[in-house]
Amino acid sequence: MPKLPIFDPQQVPVFQVDHHLEAVPAQRLTPQALQARFAHPPIWQPELVRERKFMDRSPTQAAVLLGLVMRDEPTVLLTQRSAHMTTHPNQIAFAGGKCDEGDADAVATALREAQEEVGLDAHHVQVLGTLPKYVTGSAFHVTPVVALISPHMTLQRNTHEVAAAFEVPLAFLMNPAHHRWHRYVHEGATREWLSIPYQDGDELRFVWGATAGMLRNFYRFLRA
Repeated sequence: MPKLPIFDPQQVPVFQVDHHLEAVPAQRLTPQALQARFAHPPIWQPELVRERKFMDRSPTQAAVLLGLVMRDEPTVLLTQRSAHMTTHPNQIAFAGGKCDEGDADAVATALREAQEEVGLDAHHVQVLGTLPKYVTGSAFHVTPVVALISPHMTLQRNTHEVAAAFEVPLAFLMNPAHHRWHRYVHEGATREWLSIPYQDGDELRFVWGATAGMLRNFYRFLRA
């Protein structure tokens, strides 16, 4: 199994942008529409479920909070991991982490991790449901927990784990015209992934890999 070298994902060429796919209509992004979608889910299939393996380790169950902040224009809560983290340093991610023995389920893991990482109190969160597991190349089996977050919430980052917490408009992320496909070849193995770059003032938020993949599945769920 070729070991993935250190590389800058922003420098990997883009071979496709999905301008041909329709965005999720604004009326499907309201709290009421999102609640109805999870209450009566459509028949659908996730597009991205497993990355090419690049790390030999035992599978680890994990969960993340795909949190939708219900502002006038809904946003998605994201974090940037600290540079010293042993897995996926500096990457844009959802709040989340591996499941502990004391966690009742994936929802409990996602809520606990969001509290620990960004100080998000569970009473500001309304869980809608989960998306199918996403298996990363580093052997994390990740359950995305989708939830509405009150705009009245306050955050307090755990600076040891989280370098930044920020929000990206949900409509931007649910528009495939912003979804870019990258291809990287190393030692005869080809890896492909999505990125969804977002210009946040002076800061470029380069959403890619597993986080972009789970957002793509959420797009498929909302478009079905």
